[in-house]
Amino acid sequence: ALARLQAGNLRFINGQARFPTVQKEILADLAKGQQPYVTILGCSDSRVPPELVFDAGFGELFVIRVAGNVLGPSILGTLQYAGLHLHTPLFVVMGHEGCGAVQAAIASRFAGTQQAGRIEILLEQIIPALDDLDPNATPAELLAAGVEANVRRTMRELLETPEAKARLAEGHMKLVGAIYELDTGRV
Repeated sequence: ALARLQAGNLRFINGQARFPTVQKEILADLAKGQQPYVTILGCSDSRVPPELVFDAGFGELFVIRVAGNVLGPSILGTLQYAGLHLHTPLFVVMGHEGCGAVQAAIASRFAGTQQAGRIEILLEQIIPALDDLDPNATPAELLAAGVEANVRRTMRELLETPEAKARLAEGHMKLVGAIYELDTGRV
């Protein structure tokens, strides 16, 4: 599954994406059920659509998108569904360069900037990932480190769930962290 993602991203980067036309037969077959080969928890940023980034067709990816690729009860429930019912063997937590949610969390953590109420709740999921960052780093370095730290924290949280522990012990799951480069398209 990971090799398929990497190959699709390479086609995307090289301008050789396949973007197939979806035929009625394919849609009819997919209407019977789904069997995605990967579950991706990614950011809602409109510049980072996993289906295009990985050159994947209908039914191949099970995608969960939320600002800052953070966890919460609904996200955890969706991930649990993917593991228990769809049996995807690969889970990917994918952040991206220049993430606005991480940038807002950095501003909150290091400058005391306030956001609207529900955005603050979202940032509370990111801020703990920033604890080990150097506040004296340049803004670009701080943001890049924050994006990576946020992906790593989300992965650690996932690895602590009973479902992930069980599936990893059985050898039925792999968890990978990734960061999308906005200017190149590389993951």
